[in-house]
Amino acid sequence: MKHRIIVLGAGYTGAIAAGRLARRLRPEDVAITLVNAEPDFVERVRLHQLAVGQDLRTRPFSEMFADTGVELKLAKVTGVDVDSRTVTVDDANGAQELAYDTLVYALGSGWNTQGVPGISEHAHDITGRPGALRLRERLAGLDAGEPVVVVGGGLTGLEAATEIAETRPDLDVALAVRGGLGDWLSPKGRAHVRMVCARLGVTVHENTSVTGVAAGHVTTADGTSLPAAVTVWTTGFAVHPIARATTLEVDGTGRIVVDGTMRSVSHPDVYAIGDAAMAMGPGDKPLRMSCASGTPTAWQAADSIAARLTGGKLPDMPLRYFNQCISLGRKDGLIQYVTADDRAVRAALTGRIAAVYKELVCKGAAWGVVNPLLGMPTKARRLAQDRAGVSPTVR
Repeated sequence: MKHRIIVLGAGYTGAIAAGRLARRLRPEDVAITLVNAEPDFVERVRLHQLAVGQDLRTRPFSEMFADTGVELKLAKVTGVDVDSRTVTVDDANGAQELAYDTLVYALGSGWNTQGVPGISEHAHDITGRPGALRLRERLAGLDAGEPVVVVGGGLTGLEAATEIAETRPDLDVALAVRGGLGDWLSPKGRAHVRMVCARLGVTVHENTSVTGVAAGHVTTADGTSLPAAVTVWTTGFAVHPIARATTLEVDGTGRIVVDGTMRSVSHPDVYAIGDAAMAMGPGDKPLRMSCASGTPTAWQAADSIAARLTGGKLPDMPLRYFNQCISLGRKDGLIQYVTADDRAVRAALTGRIAAVYKELVCKGAAWGVVNPLLGMPTKARRLAQDRAGVSPTVR
């Protein structure tokens, strides 16, 4: 029998892992199934562009995985039983159960409302394509002068606020941040973000916690009401809840605890990658949820699975950071260089050159999904055989 590998989720990490495994292993030996609810690859790092009306390139999985041996199953994952090694999915034909020998869990993360009242009813998110499209429609219907409040001063909030302000200079755009604007950046980085927000007319409310969202306004912790015809909520991500409902060992946020090869510490036939993984980086610090973290974890998991199945050497890929890339509209940006454990250093690129740099990074990330071995030649290896002549499970 073929060794059955199921990959759950086809974002950056899941798609890379599936494609990399297909090129590392012989199709005669393995059956790789990629489960995803949508038929096209979504460039999550560009969803703020989609939200303001820009059209993104369509990348069908049917083309991406043609002739690779990867079977794409369009379905929603509804449950995982790691003790019986089965996954429950719901597709056009109803619910069904899929059995696996090795599971790659890449369901990622979504909107984190943080329990703030009114968000689900009155706020918008850009953590996925459906949310970005809803926001796109709402922004298109706004009249000049109407107020838009972006809540959250992280990378997503900065990119959303500046993209909206640049595309719709007729709107009154505000950004509410819990601490100081760009307080994790270098002095040069903070100064540039502040300058761009001023140039684009973005009103910044610093040291402001939003405690409620209603139709037409948001309320802050000190009782202030900020007008908001549209509220965009970008205060972090929440992982997919399915892992927490299993017997997998997870951390307090629901991320699967893994070792250095991205293998679950409680269930050795399960690997977790991207936002779903509680993986440790330099300085014994957890990797943050990001594309910068997700891509190397996908490489690590795929190569580790292939090595264990074929009797090869386990990879020892360093999981570290180099920079944080922030688009500030289409014409400006910030490349903040960081230490291996993601702390800002003095060096930073700003302005047009940073915008070009960020665009190349986005294009490179999408290219890396289609080319999971980064153009390097490889030869698919046969699975090792145990003494009984049966292909082993991952040990």
